[in-house]
Amino acid sequence: MPPLRTFSDLKVRERQNRQNIIIDAAERVFASKPFDAVSMRDIACEAGISHATIYRYFPDQQTLFMEAFLRGVEEVLPRIEEAVRKNPDEPVGAAADAFIGFLSEKKHYFKMMTYFMLDGALDPALLERLHAAGRLILDRFEGLLTERGSVAEPRIFAHAFFASLNGILITFRDFPGRSGEDVLQHMKVLGRVVARLFEQGMEKGGTAVEGRGWEEPGR
Repeated sequence: MPPLRTFSDLKVRERQNRQNIIIDAAERVFASKPFDAVSMRDIACEAGISHATIYRYFPDQQTLFMEAFLRGVEEVLPRIEEAVRKNPDEPVGAAADAFIGFLSEKKHYFKMMTYFMLDGALDPALLERLHAAGRLILDRFEGLLTERGSVAEPRIFAHAFFASLNGILITFRDFPGRSGEDVLQHMKVLGRVVARLFEQGMEKGGTAVEGRGWEEPGR
């Protein structure tokens, strides 16, 4: 963090610190109750500020949710990089492990991600930020898959890989009658299976795909 040089810098830093306190409070609330039941009043109470004050820092609930979600993206990418570095012989499987492990540990980020994916009523500016965050993850998955081979549409493979990992999380993360550790291990095994299937597809040059996927915003 750069040193403070002016009172203006101090004001900016103080505002950022207050915003971070509110985001921290939002994450604690998200982790403790159903996502769609969270209100700005709940978050303000958790942060120790008035309901009116929270709007000085975040204009609406979706903006605050997005800031919290983007923090999660900033955390998951280094987790993936570290896993890949430690497992150079199985980079795609390691990335799957890290992705599943992170979103199992930080369930509120997974809830946010599915919320944003399923809610089509986002403000255009927030939607672009969501797309940009998603592209960061897809870029890394595409890079890892491309290292295993060449196909005509590597981005389609990255989309399919991302969707497959999310499908594992949706299907099994709250599976009844199993301990949390058993569920996590099972999901990681499935993630490795999916990773190996995608690696094999890349190594063999992929398979014919009917039509084309959509053009990603910003690409």
